Amino acid sequence: MELKNSTVLITGGTSGIGLELVKQLTEQGANIIAAGRNIDALNNAKAKFPNIHIFQSDVSNPKNIKELFDTVTTLFPDLNIIINNAGLMRLIDLQDRSIDLENINREITTNLSGTIQMVHQFLPHLLKKKSAAIVNVSSGIAFMSYSSAPIYSAAKAGVRAYTQALRLQLENTDVKVFEMIPPGVNTNLQNEWPIKPNPQMMMDVDKMVKVAIQGLLKDKKELKPPMISVIKLATRLFPDMMLNVGHREFKKIKKLEN
Repeated sequence: MELKNSTVLITGGTSGIGLELVKQLTEQGANIIAAGRNIDALNNAKAKFPNIHIFQSDVSNPKNIKELFDTVTTLFPDLNIIINNAGLMRLIDLQDRSIDLENINREITTNLSGTIQMVHQFLPHLLKKKSAAIVNVSSGIAFMSYSSAPIYSAAKAGVRAYTQALRLQLENTDVKVFEMIPPGVNTNLQNEWPIKPNPQMMMDVDKMVKVAIQGLLKDKKELKPPMISVIKLATRLFPDMMLNVGHREFKKIKKLEN
């Protein structure tokens, strides 16, 4: 995939993996459009990278997606790559009755429904391009449910399944479909966690994005570090053991609360 002079829209482009994608794709010579919910975070991203374009938009809101599409494709008709990176991960106890239905659904609407709706809205535009790409960000958790973050686990497994189906349906078009599969990555997602993840299972965000960029340049359909292949194999060979490894953290959190 040619990145130089491409026009790339990145959702969740203000922190973590998204902001690092802004940085490294800018270095590749791409024209960057960053979208996010928080206007202050967008302005901070713009201050760091003055040449990017920023738009306030929430992928969990269909109206926002439509407005983003209308604005971006009008101002940037050469848009040829979208990266569905906007994400939300929370530690949730499913027995906590204080969480209402709207709250419990928040991660699905951001991580899964938002990705699907972004693709649905932008696909007709991308199909008109001689070279285009869709990058959906899933997670290593798509292979191994993480009991501490059950809604996130379900959403990312859904993103993986949807991306595979999308790739098959678009196989005879000029739109390439990539899945970016990070392991645990050191970002602000874990800032408020009562127990921090195992450092041995975490990856620096710049290294993860470097892997993704190299994969895009080589047209690798799965943009993943070696750790993901290890996780994928381990979940096939030892599925119960891998589930229980992740479940230990949930038990530790419950013990702290009690």
